[in-house]
Amino acid sequence: MRRRDPIELAVLIALVLAPASAAAHHGWGSYDASKPLTLNGKIIESTYQNPHGTLRFESSGKVWLVILAPPFRMQNRDLPAEKLAPEATATVVGYVHRNDPNELRAERITIDGRTVELR
Repeated sequence: MRRRDPIELAVLIALVLAPASAAAHHGWGSYDASKPLTLNGKIIESTYQNPHGTLRFESSGKVWLVILAPPFRMQNRDLPAEKLAPEATATVVGYVHRNDPNELRAERITIDGRTVELR
């Protein structure tokens, strides 16, 4: 049996795992960019992990799933995980998912008077 060199093995593993990674992330075409929406409310829960962060966000009595940017982008734009703490108040501007009226893709978020562009 032939032994594979480490580079060949790494390429083979990447090819096997790439489709799974791509399937885990969705495209932005699922959101209606023709109708921006501004939500004011409070953070109930947040995640700060790849492929992107999320919020459970309460606004006007409705709970939204807000899709944020990837953690590296939020970190680079000075939006650390600590700013997304439960009970923090925020304003989120984004686009509603075409098939899920409870999901919003955030373009920007304002917390403590500071606006961060997420896209």
